[in-house]
Amino acid sequence: MKILETNRLYLRPMTVDDAENIHALNLDPEVIQFTGDEAFENVESAKIFLENYDHYTQYGFGRWAVIEKESEAFLGWCGLKYTPELDAFDIGFRFFKKYWNKGYATESAAACIDLGFNQYKMPKIVGRSRTENKASIKVLEKIGLTYSGVFDFDGHEGVIYSIEK
Repeated sequence: MKILETNRLYLRPMTVDDAENIHALNLDPEVIQFTGDEAFENVESAKIFLENYDHYTQYGFGRWAVIEKESEAFLGWCGLKYTPELDAFDIGFRFFKKYWNKGYATESAAACIDLGFNQYKMPKIVGRSRTENKASIKVLEKIGLTYSGVFDFDGHEGVIYSIEK
């Protein structure tokens, strides 16, 4: 089931069939260096994570698999998340390193922002990043988010960007 399409991509819900890709994505230390996440121990632990990922059923949206239309390649994920304790909607993305600097994060994240505002009626969407993650900050700026402030990102300085409908 496709959630949305762009010129080069489509986004769909992640399933347990994506466990190998999710495991491989998080194995790369450069991919997860600014996320605060740990690599999955093995494919089975990624599968268990995906089996228990309830954001789609709980909120109707979540982090979606990003697929290149032409090749059907799994590039990474992008999507929206609701954090109840912060009462905030956020945009997030993570891609295999070989797909960096090709505009995929910007293309998919911009489509997700549009979907969040127009389909899910989100009043405001934030993007959070560690200060040293210049590439992610650049994507947030390209999709229209503006600097809102700093926060403690797991013991590191983080920045918050936001956009309102």
